[in-house]
Amino acid sequence: MARKRVILSFPAALTEKALTYRLVKDYDLEVNILRAKITPGKVGRLVVEISNSTDEAIERGLDYLRAQGVLVEELGHEISIAQERCIDCGACTGVCLSGALTISAPDWKLKFAKENCTLCELCVDSCPTRAIEVVF
Repeated sequence: MARKRVILSFPAALTEKALTYRLVKDYDLEVNILRAKITPGKVGRLVVEISNSTDEAIERGLDYLRAQGVLVEELGHEISIAQERCIDCGACTGVCLSGALTISAPDWKLKFAKENCTLCELCVDSCPTRAIEVVF
């Protein structure tokens, strides 16, 4: 079974359309909603895991969403680090099991590799200055 976790950002005009229903009905996808923030008339966001027997079927469904005006992002692009509050202490790197957050020589500055992030949120609570947050 192929699976993909993505963040779907819906423009305000699309929040009342049954787009996830179309993924199930027309594209034969299983859609597991992991997080949701949908308010009619405002930008909506869903974190979903989409499953099907093939990656191609998932991509067809995601292409449909993109054609409708939905922004589709790989999961992990929603951690935000406020650089003005970050003191590069490295506390977050100790709890980051995916290796998305690192600090190393020569500059000893915090680096964030979005593609490695699994959005586990362990870094959020570990940050003493509250510079890390999940934007959702």
